Amino acid sequence: MLRIENLTKKYGNKTAVDNLSLHVKKGLIYGFIGHNGAGKTTTIKCCCGILHFDAGEIYIDGVSIKEDPLGCKRKIAYIPDNPYLYEFLTGIKYLNFIADIFAIPQTEREEKIRRYADLFELTADLPLPISAYSRGMKQKLAIISALIHDPKLVILDEPFVGLDPKATHHLKNIMREICSNGGAVFFSTHVLEVAEKLCDEVAIIKNGKLVISGSMEEVKGNDSLEDIFLELEGE
Repeated sequence: MLRIENLTKKYGNKTAVDNLSLHVKKGLIYGFIGHNGAGKTTTIKCCCGILHFDAGEIYIDGVSIKEDPLGCKRKIAYIPDNPYLYEFLTGIKYLNFIADIFAIPQTEREEKIRRYADLFELTADLPLPISAYSRGMKQKLAIISALIHDPKLVILDEPFVGLDPKATHHLKNIMREICSNGGAVFFSTHVLEVAEKLCDEVAIIKNGKLVISGSMEEVKGNDSLEDIFLELEGE
């Protein structure tokens, strides 16, 4: 579903991502782990077509994001760690704006908005301006907007930050549901306990370079993911 081949991204003389290769297969939740500044967010933004990159290729469901960026973006959903929303809009107007972009029919969008807004207990707040939302409410709205077009690949950057335990539980279930329906999830997180329990496969990045990747069992063996991460960080 997502194939990264020899990705390199530089900011001036600094190499943020260095010859990185990963493969996120259909049906899998894939965790992307690394310290602050390791290159996780840069990699994710390259995958979403937000950043150009200096070398390598990125394929979404077999399609090059360089050659067909719009086609790729139709298949993905991106939820950043700090979503930028149009705060002058109400929640419902924002969701309809996103639905318009993807040309979602009225009946279908209403059903999806109702389902997810009820699930995340945001229905009563949709008529309010987004400027009145808390951080957690904005995160929930961003999640709903990302799911409205049935993406094949969901890419999330620290998705659980700001979410209460109940919303976190629902998001985990949605991630698993997407994979069960033939999609895939690629997400970064600092919450290693969550990654260990949730992810099918995981990659650890350090200073822009891939350190280790594979199934959760292959990566951590008989240790915890936290132990492996700290050991690799100390090398």
